[in-house]
Amino acid sequence: MASIRERRVLAAGFAASALALAFFCRLASAVARGVTAGFDLRTRALVHSWATPPLTYAMRAITDLGSPAFLIVLGAILCWRLAAEGRRRAAVILVVAALGAEAFDGLLKLFFKRPRPEAFFGLAEPASYSFPSGHSVASCCFYGVVAAIFAANVRSRLRKAAIWVTAAGAVAAIGLSRVYLGVHYPTDVLGGYAAGIVWAGIVRAGYELWLRRNRPAVTMDSQNG
Repeated sequence: MASIRERRVLAAGFAASALALAFFCRLASAVARGVTAGFDLRTRALVHSWATPPLTYAMRAITDLGSPAFLIVLGAILCWRLAAEGRRRAAVILVVAALGAEAFDGLLKLFFKRPRPEAFFGLAEPASYSFPSGHSVASCCFYGVVAAIFAANVRSRLRKAAIWVTAAGAVAAIGLSRVYLGVHYPTDVLGGYAAGIVWAGIVRAGYELWLRRNRPAVTMDSQNG
């Protein structure tokens, strides 16, 4: 049986996913109706007004932290480490969360088919659609799941907080970089965050269902992950 604390954590997670889903649906409806155009254009202009050569260089480096190539390499390293520590289930969860986030984002892009904005700094526009931001979906889900996995075995509240703040900071910086570089509208990024939280919640719910059905086996094999 799950402890009261575990049940509270699960309830909070499901509530966050439900709120994220409601926010995404409302935002997607507004985007589809063109209601967000003014906000997107004003925010793009404001962020672009900060541009300096050093900041542009930094933002191009930051945006790579949410690219598929980087996340694949980092994910492979983390999965290897988790497997080496005997946490094979955690490694599987990370793979499912990361790959599923990419697929989820692809389906959403094909559904909404929002054209890309004109990129800044002479950057080539990505070939995919704009809404939601794939970097935001992937980074929110990937770094969020990584934070949950590694914070689970940390007793210190300060260290737990540091893990979550680091993950949140990375996700926020990646999203900002997409707007700064002009390859996404701000609402693409916000929608990506919401979609990432929803997908992470789906993965968590699926894992909980699996645990309930396999509780005896998992208890006997608890040292394996």
